[in-house]
Amino acid sequence: MAVQQSLQLSSSTCDDDGHPGRTGTLWSCIAYIITAVIGSGVLSLAWSTAQLGWIAGPVFLLLFAIVTYVSAFLLSDCYRSPDPVTGTRNHCYMDAVRRNLGRKHAWFCSLFQNLSFYGCGIAYVITTATSMRAIQKSNCYHKKGHNASCNYGHTLYMLIFGVVEIFMSQIPDFHNMEMLSVIAALMSFSYSFIGFGLGFGKVIENGGIKGSITGVSAANIADKIWLVFQALGDMAFSYPYTLILLEIQDTLKSPPPENKTMKKASMIAIFVITFFYLCCGCFGYAAFGDATPGNLLTGFGFYEPYWLIDFANACIILHLVGGYQIYSQPVFAVVERWSRKKFPCSRFVNSIYTLKLPMLPPVEMNLFRLCFRTAYVVSTTIIAMIFPYFNQALGVLGAASFWPLAVYFPVEMYFIQTKIGPWTKKWIVLRIFSLVCLIVSILGLIGSVEGLISARFG
Repeated sequence: MAVQQSLQLSSSTCDDDGHPGRTGTLWSCIAYIITAVIGSGVLSLAWSTAQLGWIAGPVFLLLFAIVTYVSAFLLSDCYRSPDPVTGTRNHCYMDAVRRNLGRKHAWFCSLFQNLSFYGCGIAYVITTATSMRAIQKSNCYHKKGHNASCNYGHTLYMLIFGVVEIFMSQIPDFHNMEMLSVIAALMSFSYSFIGFGLGFGKVIENGGIKGSITGVSAANIADKIWLVFQALGDMAFSYPYTLILLEIQDTLKSPPPENKTMKKASMIAIFVITFFYLCCGCFGYAAFGDATPGNLLTGFGFYEPYWLIDFANACIILHLVGGYQIYSQPVFAVVERWSRKKFPCSRFVNSIYTLKLPMLPPVEMNLFRLCFRTAYVVSTTIIAMIFPYFNQALGVLGAASFWPLAVYFPVEMYFIQTKIGPWTKKWIVLRIFSLVCLIVSILGLIGSVEGLISARFG
């Protein structure tokens, strides 16, 4: 039986903006960040390190970590405007851009941000299918021998993940995802530890460290350049979470001020993430050398210990179930807010129903939410089926969104928030910082697009 439900909140349970009181803490914030950052990108870091070599690979991993922290530091002060402690809340990235830089910038920000969210959803469908297929392959090799023909497609696995996400997408909003994010963060630690451990064990088994200072050799200089550029794109995809930083910050309770908690959480989370990234990237390259796979956990031959590789891939799948929602909920929120504003009298858009099923707690349902979110999940699944190319897809997504969302908008808003004048020392440093990141982003995008075209049509 479905009964229409209305919800009224007393002013005592609301924050200063009339929204339900925030309950997020430093640790829930760290969990959100780790869930958002340690995703499918970590699996490509050994390959990226292999393309760059033993010097440039670790150095660029550290540089991307520094860029990510600087970006998070700048953006966290833009949660409230004009004052970062007492100003009006900006509930999402686009609100902050609109308030600080104007509607034109907000339009471009919305375009880049929502394309990036959508692209992350596609990448997560691809990665989950890869991990599901890896489990089936490892079991096949274990049962039938290492020379067995264990080849499986990806379509069925993508469909399974899509069905799961249709149900998960009915979670109302970001504020109802704390437990899911904690579970996903634990899964991130689990498979990162396993990837690091397997790589370390492989190095010991080999009796030495593979790889070279210049990285994997290529047929010619042009091919090497494309691979290096693509590796930069993959690294760019692996780090930044600025596109959802303000949404995460909007879950934090205060006092202390939200920007203070976010800066502390960012420092802790990025330190932990960078440690795992360096371990997975460097030990993966040390283990396989020029044969380093695009996805680290598919490089151990699907041999023994097959159960450990199965467990690691299962952790990836569970993590990506939550990760998909982390990157999809902001899109859902934007579309649903716009729809409620555009059609305030529509029962299809605005009415909330409570569905009571036997043996289960009541579930709140909205018809527009059900239809739109289902269509969204279906579309990401279909596109992933058309372009199931792991490294190339990550590189394009990372490079395309890295500079505008992780660097340009945070820097420009920081100028407005802190009233930094042109040609001051801080202004010049941040301009140079933005220009260098733009060049890296362009190079990564060029290499990744070339790799995607070659994989699809080559």
